[in-house]
Amino acid sequence: MKFVREACSGWPLWDLPRWLQVLVTGVIALYLGAVAVAVATVHVEAKQLWLFGLLLACGAVSVELTRRAGQTGGVVRDVYAIWDLPVALLLPPVYVLLVPIPRMLLTQARIRQTPLVRRAYSAAALGLAYAAASVVFHHSVSQLGTSAGTGVWIVLVVGCGVLRLALNDGLVLTAVKGAAPQTRLRSEITGSEAIFGSTAELALGTLVTFVAAHVALAAVLALPLVISLQRSLRHSQLVAEASVDDKTGLLNDRTWRRRAAEEAERAVRDGVPMAVAILDIDHFKAVNDTYGHPAGDQVLSALAAVVTAQLRGNDLVGRTGGEEFAFILPGTTPQAAVKVAERLRKTISLTPFRIDGASGEALVCVSVSIGMVVTARPDRNLGRYYGSADRALYAAKQSGRDAVWVVPADRSDPEPQPSPALRVMTGP
Repeated sequence: MKFVREACSGWPLWDLPRWLQVLVTGVIALYLGAVAVAVATVHVEAKQLWLFGLLLACGAVSVELTRRAGQTGGVVRDVYAIWDLPVALLLPPVYVLLVPIPRMLLTQARIRQTPLVRRAYSAAALGLAYAAASVVFHHSVSQLGTSAGTGVWIVLVVGCGVLRLALNDGLVLTAVKGAAPQTRLRSEITGSEAIFGSTAELALGTLVTFVAAHVALAAVLALPLVISLQRSLRHSQLVAEASVDDKTGLLNDRTWRRRAAEEAERAVRDGVPMAVAILDIDHFKAVNDTYGHPAGDQVLSALAAVVTAQLRGNDLVGRTGGEEFAFILPGTTPQAAVKVAERLRKTISLTPFRIDGASGEALVCVSVSIGMVVTARPDRNLGRYYGSADRALYAAKQSGRDAVWVVPADRSDPEPQPSPALRVMTGP
């Protein structure tokens, strides 16, 4: 028993919040219980085993043939579940409960090793979600009887696929948010890549289900489509990951500068005002020295979440240095931009960040200095604006920190000024 306790004590499960520990263990326990009950009560038929084995083999081949595409960290989207939908709807629920187990083991062994508790939770969430869809589908079909035509049948398939997606994503994304509060779930739910992947998976899963219901072996013809879709999805995930700073989830320096230059071009073309700002955490070295670098990373991540929450959806923010962030506010008047910067500075200074330091949990408060350049008539020279914002940041630091200094670019002699004394230009 001592060996078991020592082995389990290192599981990442115990690092999670208490409510999340309960959720993870509860979902896994419920899944294992459902598997045990289903296996004990199922009546196995040879025809069912044939279809189950065929679809399981197709799933395994899909994993093997796309494994070299790798697997990103964080929230992972894949389309292997295309083979699960026909299992859930054409066979008793016990079969789709069992499907996630071999795929979990195969993915762990052949693609990317992650903590087993995460794999187990993902498999349990997927199995329970598909089992619920299976029960709903079989009950609906039994109620409708032979009166249900092909159109009604397809609508049921799609509806149960959406039910599975909602249940699975609800369980998985809740756990992701609980384990990493800084994770931005909006892109995982309503982002274009997420919507495209889910729609394509559901559409192809419906087609495979329809084909398998009539000629089971013909489902193999979908393999090239599944593999191509998975490679495309994985490529887009890897490209997105390469443009993101791994500690904060914001754009990295290179990507931010490229995207910001595009925003400057758009502002010139549309004739709208613009502001560029650089934010730097005051005395951040003291945080690292006092609490350790992991705790400093937690502050960076939490502060990035605050910055993102205070800005609009079309504002562009990135991490451009160690404790330095930059953001561009397109279509924002000089007066409004200064108000945004001041609100951001005050919000951060009043927000305590919870960290896990070397000596335990602690609350850390930090202040920031912001240098900003504002213009009602922007040009395409983002480098000049960034340099002016950097000069303003330096002035804010020299003035005592915890301040916003602004450069009004539309003046003939633009020099950094503290924001309360700024008289910005509003037109020609």
